[in-house]
Formats: sequence, C-alpha cells, structure tokens
Amino acid sequence: MTLTLRKVFHVSAFGWYAFVVNCLALKDGEELPPGIFVYGGPWKYLTFLNLLLQMCFFGLAALSDLQEKSESFLSRCKDLLFSVFVFPVGMFVVLLFWVIFTYDRELVYPATIDAFFPPWMNHAMHTFVLPVLLGEVLLQPHVYPKRKHAITALSVVGVAYLSWIIWVYLSVGIWVYPLLGYFSSAGLVFFFFFNMMVVTSLYVLGDKLNSFLWSKRHLSLSRRT
Repeated sequence: MTLTLRKVFHVSAFGWYAFVVNCLALKDGEELPPGIFVYGGPWKYLTFLNLLLQMCFFGLAALSDLQEKSESFLSRCKDLLFSVFVFPVGMFVVLLFWVIFTYDRELVYPATIDAFFPPWMNHAMHTFVLPVLLGEVLLQPHVYPKRKHAITALSVVGVAYLSWIIWVYLSVGIWVYPLLGYFSSAGLVFFFFFNMMVVTSLYVLGDKLNSFLWSKRHLSLSRRT
C-alpha cells in the first residue's frame, strides 16, 4: 500500500510541477510589468529555479520507483538531490517569500504582478511546495550525506546563484528582487550570508526530521516482530 501511494505521489507531484513550469514559461511571451522577465527571463528567479528543481526530483523519484533495487544508482542520486537541495531550497523559498511578503509585498512580489499571475499561481510557486515536501518526508526515508559535504555543495550553489543575480544587476541595472536595492554593499554581504545560514539550518532540519520519523518507525516495527 505504501509503495503504491509513493508511486502515485511521485507521478502526481511531477505532473503538477511540469504543469506549473509550463504555465510560467508561456508567460515569457506576454507583455509583463517592466523588468519582470528582462535579461534572463524567469531563469533569474530562485522561485522558478526551485520549481525546476522540484520537477526534476519528482521525475527522478518516479523513475526510481520503477526499479526493483532500492540501493540503485538512481536511488542514491535521488536521495542526494532531495537531502542537499530539494528540501532546504524548497523550504527556504516558501519561508523567505512569505516573511518578506507579510512585511511588505512590494519588496518581493509587487501588486502589479497580480494582473498577470493569478493567486493560484502565486500559491503554486510559494505555498504548495511546503506540503509536497512534507509529503515526501513522510512517505519515504532518505539517505543523507556527510554534513560537511552537503554544506559545501549548498555553499557552491549559493555563491553561483549570487554571482548570477549580481551579473544581471551589472548588465541591466535591475535587481532581481526589489528588496536588494535597499541594501548597502555591506548589507548585501550580510543578507546573503544570513540566507546561507537559514538554508543550512533547513538542511539540518530535514536531516533531523528524516532521522526522527524513520528511526521511530523502524523501532516500532522491530517491537512488533
């Protein structure tokens, strides 16, 4: 029963994210507010990159479900992707977006966007990611790598994304997120360092949740036998 539910969940999640990504990609050809898709289109937004990441993971998970061996190379890749990137980055996008949106939406998601992106799409990008991730945590255990290796990988990806959005600013003079325009150079350094600390904490949270939920289940099963 659990295996069937897991398969249905993975295929459904992949289909959902493929649908959302396609809807966003179609917006690239429409007349949007100034600066939204200029230089780099949706590829400069962490939200869009996260959707692609989630879609790729659940596609990989669906393929992995078709294999009989639980310790296959595909399964190991799936665990590595989820533990190091999918869970912490997905949680980070949801957390940071709604914290800033609640404080002042103009800093991250201006009201002018509402005419182009309906409310369901906003929630698809910034809300539904959370329950889907929690569903994955509850349905399947994941093997986590050594923490220092995971943090190193997260740091490399974080620096790469930071370099990309700075390049966009230097090229067209527009920050990917309006919030960044309010910081001094020192403030930007602190802001990005703080964000990396949050992402790292979310990685640790995922590791703890995985250990707590699945070690507890295995202990319960062992007591029954």
